Amino acid sequence: MELRVDHRIGRSVTVSAGETGLATYVYRPDTVTLESPKPYLHPLRTLAGDEVSLFRPHDHVWHKGIAWSLPHVGEHNFWGGPTYVHGSSYVQRPDNGSASHRTIDGLEVTASTASLSHRLDWTSQGGAAVLSERRSLGFALVDDVSWVLTFETAMTNVSGETLAFGSPTTKGRENAGYGGLFWRGPRSFTGGVLQSPGGIGGDELRGTRAEWFAFRGRHDGVDRSSTVLIADHTANPRHPPQWFARTEEFACLNPAPFFSEELDLPDGRTVTFRYAVVIASGDHGDAGTAALAAHAWAAPA
Repeated sequence: MELRVDHRIGRSVTVSAGETGLATYVYRPDTVTLESPKPYLHPLRTLAGDEVSLFRPHDHVWHKGIAWSLPHVGEHNFWGGPTYVHGSSYVQRPDNGSASHRTIDGLEVTASTASLSHRLDWTSQGGAAVLSERRSLGFALVDDVSWVLTFETAMTNVSGETLAFGSPTTKGRENAGYGGLFWRGPRSFTGGVLQSPGGIGGDELRGTRAEWFAFRGRHDGVDRSSTVLIADHTANPRHPPQWFARTEEFACLNPAPFFSEELDLPDGRTVTFRYAVVIASGDHGDAGTAALAAHAWAAPA
């Protein structure tokens, strides 16, 4: 089985293994302003062909597969939808910014790996420059059941003032520290199993710190399960991060570097983050899921 890349120029890149489309990266979406337009990865599939991402669910239409989503960057909302305002809950404001594709720097493929790098401009809803970004994605086959997505971003403040990266929790909402690389899983994964190096369970694990978190879920329509594991790189700010994770209302994973404390980025400075996402067919049990974490940084990107 070899990787193949199909580039829909000006729109998206799809990486396939044999006849199975593993991931489509939509770098120039047609998202409406109120959903804070930004690139996203959807659909995501296992090597067995099972889909492990969800696009525009009716409960949160700004959730789109896997996306680099930031709810509070200064006064800007790059998450989508309403903004959390302490004392008023969520308020729809004219602050839904956009992350817009500018240029592709590289697109390469071998039998077992693929990579894409591009540049983006982050602007306010009114069009003012906020951030510039260099982003790289890697795709690598690991074995017969697993493949790895790597995501790396370098964001430079071009706003002219210090930007505070935060979350609804830093703004006053308890245990709602989401922001960063966010994965939304299929509806059938609701009620699945969360696992980290420190424990196995459900929503009670939200807010805990760990190098990685995994979600073990079951699919409707077929008698199969899949596992999604996200690992935080040791060089990331606030490593290991607190995690925003859900299983009771819906399936999601999010290593959240601004969960409970804002990160200030002065004008002209750059902050970098790197993550690995292991996508595996099957439920590998407690020990087997922990072993998947070894694939995160072992696979070439």
